[in-house]
Amino acid sequence: MTTPPAPPPRSESRKGLLCAFAAYGLWGLFPLYWPLLDPSGPAEILAHRMVWSLAAVLVVLAVTRRWAWIRPLLRQPKRLGLIVLCAATISVNWGVYIWGVNSGHVVETSLGYFINPLVSIALGVAVLRERLRPVQWAAVGVGTAAVLVLSLAYGRLPWIALVLAASFGTYSLVKKQVGLDGLESMAAETAVQFLPAAGFLVFLGTTGRSTFLSAGAGHAALLMCSGAITALPLILFGAAAVRLPLSVVGMVQYLAPTFQFVLGLLVFHEGMPPERWAGFALVWLALALLTWDALRTARRGRAELREAEARARTRGATAIRNTENTSASEASEVTAQGQ
Repeated sequence: MTTPPAPPPRSESRKGLLCAFAAYGLWGLFPLYWPLLDPSGPAEILAHRMVWSLAAVLVVLAVTRRWAWIRPLLRQPKRLGLIVLCAATISVNWGVYIWGVNSGHVVETSLGYFINPLVSIALGVAVLRERLRPVQWAAVGVGTAAVLVLSLAYGRLPWIALVLAASFGTYSLVKKQVGLDGLESMAAETAVQFLPAAGFLVFLGTTGRSTFLSAGAGHAALLMCSGAITALPLILFGAAAVRLPLSVVGMVQYLAPTFQFVLGLLVFHEGMPPERWAGFALVWLALALLTWDALRTARRGRAELREAEARARTRGATAIRNTENTSASEASEVTAQGQ
C-alpha cells in the first residue's frame, strides 16, 4: 500500500501565495512602466526588452548554475522549432501590449488577459480535441456574446484584446509541448529573439533614430531595466507554481488584468460608456462560470481521491487479515500433524 504524498507545509503554501500575488501584481502594474520609456517607440522598447531580458536571465542562470538543460536541447530539432514558435508568438504579444498601453488602450489590453482563459479553452477544443463540460460551453458562449457587445461598443472588433489573448493562448499551448521550466524556457526564447532585436537596435543607432543614448542616462537605465522587470515576475511565478495547487494559481491570475483595468480607469482616465461596461460584465460572468466549474471539479477530484485511498487502505487491511488467518491456520495444521 502506497502512502499518499503529504501536503506542503503551511509556511510553503504561504510563501507560494505571496510569490503568486507578487508575480501577478507586477504584471498588473506593467502599464505604469512602458509610458516612462517615452520618447522610445514601441518597436525600440520591444527590442530592448528582448535584449535585456536575455541578459537578466543569463545572470540568474549563472547564479543558480542551471546550464545542464542546454546541451540535450540542442540535440532535439523538433523542440528547437517549437521554441522558435514560442519566441515568435510571445514577441507578437509583447509588441501589441506595449503599443496598446502607450497608445491609450490600457483597458482593452486588460480585456485581452481577461478573455485569455476562454481563448485557451477554444484552442484546446480546436487543436487538442478536448471535450468541454456543459458549464465550460456556457462560459465560451457568454464570452462570445461579450466580444460581440464590445465590438458594438468600440465600433470595431477589440482587435488588441483578441490578438493578446490569441497570441498568449498559442504561446501557452506550444510552451507545454516544449517541456522546459519557466526560467529555462525564457532563456531559450530570448536567445532566439536576441539577434533580430540586437540587429534592429544597431540599425536604429546607425540611422540616428535610437533614443538609448540620446535621451539621457536615466532613459538608458529604464530601457535596460526592462529585462529585469520581465524576468522577476516569471521567477516569482515559478516559485508559486511549485508551492500552490493549480486551482489557486488560476484564481490569482485574474489579479493582473484587474490591476490593468483599474489603472486604465483611474490613472489613464480611459472612457467606459455603458455598453462597454456591459461587455466587460459578460466577460466577468464567463470567468465566474469557469472558476466555479474548476473549483467544483477540483473538489470532486479530491473527494474521489480520498475514496480511492480509503478503498486501498480497506483492501490492504483485508489482505493483511487474510494473510494472518492463513498463517494461523497453517500453524494449527502443523501443530496437529506433529501431535
